[in-house]
Amino acid sequence: MNRTLRIVLAATAGILVVTGGVVVALGAGRGQFRTADRPPTATPSRSATRTPEPTTSPARSPTATPKPPSSARAGSRSPFTGLPMGGRAPKRVLAVKIDNVPAARPSTGLSRADIVYVEPVEGGLARILAVFSSRMPATLGPVRSARESDIELLRQFGQPAFAYSGANSTVLSRLAKAPLYDVSPAHAGAAYFRGRSRPIPHNLYAKPGQLLARAPKASAARDIGFRFGTQPAGGRAATSHRVSYPSFRADFHWAAKQHRWRVAMDGTPMRATDGAPPGPATVVVQYTDIRRTALKDSAGNFSPYTESVGSGRALVLRNGRAYDARWSRPRAAAGTSFTTGSGRPMTFAPGQTWVVFAPR
Repeated sequence: MNRTLRIVLAATAGILVVTGGVVVALGAGRGQFRTADRPPTATPSRSATRTPEPTTSPARSPTATPKPPSSARAGSRSPFTGLPMGGRAPKRVLAVKIDNVPAARPSTGLSRADIVYVEPVEGGLARILAVFSSRMPATLGPVRSARESDIELLRQFGQPAFAYSGANSTVLSRLAKAPLYDVSPAHAGAAYFRGRSRPIPHNLYAKPGQLLARAPKASAARDIGFRFGTQPAGGRAATSHRVSYPSFRADFHWAAKQHRWRVAMDGTPMRATDGAPPGPATVVVQYTDIRRTALKDSAGNFSPYTESVGSGRALVLRNGRAYDARWSRPRAAAGTSFTTGSGRPMTFAPGQTWVVFAPR
């Protein structure tokens, strides 16, 4: 493999270039964040075999995930979803940065993620960090670049495999020292391919099985602080909720028949190229400090840093109700716990969980 890796990624308002490990970040725009209850108003670098690109399927309602039987033994459930593991040991963890601008939608593989984090990036846009362990899709993407705050966020997962398409040169140097297995194209190029229906940079996809083959010692799923169980008393009725960034908004609408939240981005219901769209059982709005860093993108916008260590308030959406909660993560290596106003564990509904970061 060549010593010099070049990935040229055209973005909404800039270009991200990786050459010999030096990258210029992307994005543009300004504004303010809002969150409120309201109604909805590569080409393979080493493989010569062509992999069919994802094809778009019509949007379908998320299918309900059955509740785990009460007879499930302690320790036999996934620490990420609360669902039974069928007697199997926890699997390795793969975290992937997913493109989230309109040109990159619909995504591929997100419905199989255990946890989906939504983070602010330059220009008031959002990017997704998806965590997989229980189930792996055949293909996932589009894969995009990492951010500095991903390193701290991922510490609670031990030493996961981390897939991303590039990063700012400063971030790359920090990733090289971080406790994770780098399965970016620079280290697992044969696992990636370019789709042909979208322009660069919104068409880079990856094969999870090949990514994990490059990280055989990646950490298995472990307790990261989530607690699953019956619906707590209290809360308030909430069939919809919106979180807004300056140039992005996410709406969550409760689908009672499916016992899941339907997700819309920028006013458009989520779709998927590989079947049903994601349907989280629990949505957490985690309020935290989002500060400006010294890093800039090609348009001169400062990169935000999302603090995931500390404590603060949270809003937990489950079963069509909203619960005021508190989150706490005392150190980077520790998990994130959520408690009710009375100090009891805030239980999530078993299934996929979305965590949306929003400013205090």
